[in-house]
Amino acid sequence: MKYVSAQEAVSLIKSGDHVYVQGSTSIPETLCEALAQRGSELRDVTLYTGFAVARGEAPFCKPEYKDSFLVDSFFVNNSVRRWINEGYGSMTPRFLGDVPDLFRKGIWPIEVAMLNCSLPNEEGYVSFGVSGDVAVSAVQCAKTIIAQINPRMPFSYGDPVVHVSRIAAAVEVDEPLVEVPTPTPTEKEEKIGRYIAELIPDGATLQIGVGGIPNAVIAALSNHKHLGLHTEAMTDGVLPLLQSGVIDNSQKVVEPGKSIASLALGSRHLYEYMNYNKDIIFRDVAWTNDPFVIAQNPKVMSINSCLEIDLTGQVCADSIGTRIFSSVGGQHDFVYGSSRSEGGISFLAMLATTNKGGNKIKPVLTPGAGVVTTRFQTNYVVTEYGIVNLMGKNLAERAKLMISVAAPEFREELDRAAAERFGYSYLRLK
Repeated sequence: MKYVSAQEAVSLIKSGDHVYVQGSTSIPETLCEALAQRGSELRDVTLYTGFAVARGEAPFCKPEYKDSFLVDSFFVNNSVRRWINEGYGSMTPRFLGDVPDLFRKGIWPIEVAMLNCSLPNEEGYVSFGVSGDVAVSAVQCAKTIIAQINPRMPFSYGDPVVHVSRIAAAVEVDEPLVEVPTPTPTEKEEKIGRYIAELIPDGATLQIGVGGIPNAVIAALSNHKHLGLHTEAMTDGVLPLLQSGVIDNSQKVVEPGKSIASLALGSRHLYEYMNYNKDIIFRDVAWTNDPFVIAQNPKVMSINSCLEIDLTGQVCADSIGTRIFSSVGGQHDFVYGSSRSEGGISFLAMLATTNKGGNKIKPVLTPGAGVVTTRFQTNYVVTEYGIVNLMGKNLAERAKLMISVAAPEFREELDRAAAERFGYSYLRLK
């Protein structure tokens, strides 16, 4: 492995190249800065970006670089969100678990992968620990690998490792990973957490999303037994359950005894807990998010959030109207996987109103909103006003249930919309 300066490392990137930029909380910032400094000499470099939490906007997202770097994102993160919504970059719709196929089938060509990696182990492997997700397939398919070698990166067991002999250029950095504070659930979120926890049985396998509501669910599970973890994102929220033995993975079928994730985002405490921890395995997202792998575990509980839902159960989780906010992620994969799991349940949870008091349960979705989970798949919907099960319910019945968990000040308006849309089939339920 050859150590060079960041400027020397990115000199391997040529005009017209397709470059994967690692995500999660481990964007290789030193390499990104050095690449941006070459903007005046490069043209038509495609940058693949995905799920990530960044310290700020990407350095290559500047008007003077609009012909130098094309950002093509499969999950719009905070470093590129403004750039994409202003029309300079773009987003490729794809279930996160299906993105690796874009590389492996050659649909997305890839010349270079830029990584943030751990120190080598005794066998000469480095780990890109907190970001297995799409990075595994990018590393397998890239012709050239450029890496930051960073003592702050935990060494994870599983798929996100590469031998130093494959790294064309390495840059020594000592760069803290981005830390994502664990949100303290509000009183309303705690209510949602209790509604969900009451339906989670002992021995369940958990997939838990990110944010205040998932953390509220976790907090309500402290008296459960023999839970398992097979999730897309590992966060600080699960640490108390791991450390107390509530999550022991003893009743899982897939990788029993091991906690499974594809990426991590949290605090330094989480990253230190992960480091050389053989009880935690990180996998390629094509495997963690495969619904048929997920379904092999019993009692899969899929817990995800959303931005808005209409009266029929159509769920938007990726956009605010036409404005792309994120992407599908693994919501669909785990909703489907849990539906095929013996005793599985999917929960889609949100606060009933926006921060500005707007209604999030709509007669119809906001024009331009993307449907992430179709009404044909929606199972339990949860707000601070209750929990309802849409499975097996017709459209009129769904409307009545959805109105029952809407904010009270919007129920009359929703009732009129439902009556107009569904006619007597709805009115006869009143």
